[in-house]
Amino acid sequence: MLNPLSINCLVLALLCTWALCNAQSDSDSPKIQLRLAGEKRKHYEGRVEVLYDGEWGTVCDDDFSIYAAQVVCRELGFMDAVSWLPSAKYGRGEGRIWLDNLHCTGSEKSLAQCESNGFGVSDCKHSEDVGVVCSQKRIPGFKFIRNQASSMEGLNVQVEDVRIRATYSNRKRIPITEGFVEVKDGGKWRQICSEEWTQMNSRVICGMYGFPDEKNINIRPYKLLAKRRKKNYWGFSVNCTGNEADLSDCKLGREIELRGNNTCRKGMPTVVSCMPGRGFAPSVSIGFRKAYRVEQPLVRLRGGALIGEGRVEVLKNGEWGTVCDDKWNIRAATVVCRELGFGSAKEALSGAKMGQGIGSVHMNEVECSGFEKSLTECHFNRDSVGCSHEEDAAVKCNVPAMGFNTRLRLSGGRNPSEGRVEVLAERNGSLVWGTVCSDSWGTMEAMVVCRQLGLGFANHAFQETWYWQGDSSSQAVVMSGVRCSGTEMTLDQCLHHGKHVICPNGGGRFAAGVSCTLTAPDLVLSAQVVEQTTYLEDRPLYALQCAQEERCLSTTSDNADPTSYRRLLRFSSQIHNNGLSDFRPRASPHSWVWHECHRHYHSMEVFTYYDLLSLNGTKVAEGHKASFCLEDTYCDEGIQKRYECANFGSQGITVGCWDTYRHDIDCQWIDITDVKPGDYILQVVINPNYEVAESDYTNNVMKCRSRYDGHRIWTYNCHIGETNYGLETFEVSKT
Repeated sequence: MLNPLSINCLVLALLCTWALCNAQSDSDSPKIQLRLAGEKRKHYEGRVEVLYDGEWGTVCDDDFSIYAAQVVCRELGFMDAVSWLPSAKYGRGEGRIWLDNLHCTGSEKSLAQCESNGFGVSDCKHSEDVGVVCSQKRIPGFKFIRNQASSMEGLNVQVEDVRIRATYSNRKRIPITEGFVEVKDGGKWRQICSEEWTQMNSRVICGMYGFPDEKNINIRPYKLLAKRRKKNYWGFSVNCTGNEADLSDCKLGREIELRGNNTCRKGMPTVVSCMPGRGFAPSVSIGFRKAYRVEQPLVRLRGGALIGEGRVEVLKNGEWGTVCDDKWNIRAATVVCRELGFGSAKEALSGAKMGQGIGSVHMNEVECSGFEKSLTECHFNRDSVGCSHEEDAAVKCNVPAMGFNTRLRLSGGRNPSEGRVEVLAERNGSLVWGTVCSDSWGTMEAMVVCRQLGLGFANHAFQETWYWQGDSSSQAVVMSGVRCSGTEMTLDQCLHHGKHVICPNGGGRFAAGVSCTLTAPDLVLSAQVVEQTTYLEDRPLYALQCAQEERCLSTTSDNADPTSYRRLLRFSSQIHNNGLSDFRPRASPHSWVWHECHRHYHSMEVFTYYDLLSLNGTKVAEGHKASFCLEDTYCDEGIQKRYECANFGSQGITVGCWDTYRHDIDCQWIDITDVKPGDYILQVVINPNYEVAESDYTNNVMKCRSRYDGHRIWTYNCHIGETNYGLETFEVSKT
């Protein structure tokens, strides 16, 4: 019988044998390096390429699995794999197909340890090249190990993190625009030797930190500072071309010989200085002051939940249109981001991920070098046949760290996306948290709060928050009279009373609150339907009793003879939901208003405004439409109707569906009885009081030119959006 000492010795011997075998297994497996290449839309995805025997090659998708993808991503320093894609989704590679029929368990340290046919043994073509999508998070303490001593060519930079380290005197500046470049490798921050550093390298670093350009810098004070500091250099130089969206897309340069204080003798720790976009001018401590307004006339972003993201739209011949996602990649997306004053792109999105646009698809198969000043300078196919708005391209841009969320918070909510709004304000020489007066508080103000906190769109704006028990020390009202246009990036950019708070009714239990959401509806009126269905009808006043009761006629009808006639400009309204969530009335069914005359409920008392304007914008006739029935009249193919009004059913408009108000129903008109013949503008505004939050309000307005001769009316040139329809001249884009 074995004694305890013998058992311990036996276990120890077995463990040693296992460790030795495992070490031999690791050392016996071929040494390889990996990279992600191809037509990327994110820097943490791409075609898997393997460096073996001094030559780069690809991996076949036969038998590839998520376990193999996990091994690839971890070997590259990412925490995990999200997915993998077969059939050369990132383009076809070149050279050898090194691995085929891979079988991984997911626990291997290198792809070379997985079972396969052997290196170079494959019956695949490059149309079967596999790609992976890794998680964004890097492995803490990840250290790059060069396995191929004979060849450095083609290796990408692989580090845990990158930062711009500001000097002590600049650390209070927001945003931080200059400082030493440091990379985190093996859990330690290290400087990069400046001997082979280029302006293109600086351009990439600045782009990662949300800045569109780099600029020259006086390095003398940094040189003096570096002499007094202990240095810990990274062992490699960096080689960027300048059009990369991330340092991980740059190539690894020459290996640096680390010789203590004698390292990098002809240089110093690398320093960069970045040029912020117009909306991110640096200031001391408080961030920026001026509201950000996109002044670029040719490109804009719409439908994005956060700052620096959205559907890409371009202006051509006075009409805003979208970009098709064919060949859309991170390089083209970076051109858009830099053009709009942001940094490089974090992601190029396809498939209308930021909602569908309207109008024409102006650009298709966009190809950029990455150095264009505008997307309109890139090569593209003007023929967009086959593209629909289901393929609208979008971007997510790197934006500077402005510390927006440090001066605003939500308190007392059931989850982090809702609560009483509390702001950090200066009172008696110190910064204190306090509430916001809810007088005039509405959807636009809530939109700015949610955007500032990085929580997306407003879901609701609350003028009572007594049911949310916030911080008892933050009860005092410190901000009042807030009025936002919706384009501001911070609440203090909105109009407000300043330090002199005036809040007779909106404090305490009536402090302002919000709830936020990452998706929102987007209603768009069909201009074509309005243009095609407009006509005049003369009806006797006695037949319009219900409409008169609901104030759908002009005020002159109040004293008119019941046997007289009213002239009505009728048309149909077809309203699409192009957003990413359903449009629902804000009011719950128990608070809907019953109208006895028409015998139906109004879920929104004012859903649309109808106006006839003179060419200088003066209102000459008006109408309005309550939403007595918001429902899915028709839906795109494959989408089920969810809302119908019958039997007091749920009201709303599903994503991909539209609601139709026919021309022959009550109040679907403008009373023009008192209008003189002439040229006018017909204007329709959906959701005019912003009662329900949407991802884009700029497309809620439709305007048409109208000519009335006293007997007939002609309606033409109907457009959605911001164009000046009273004029015949339009901007022309540089395409």
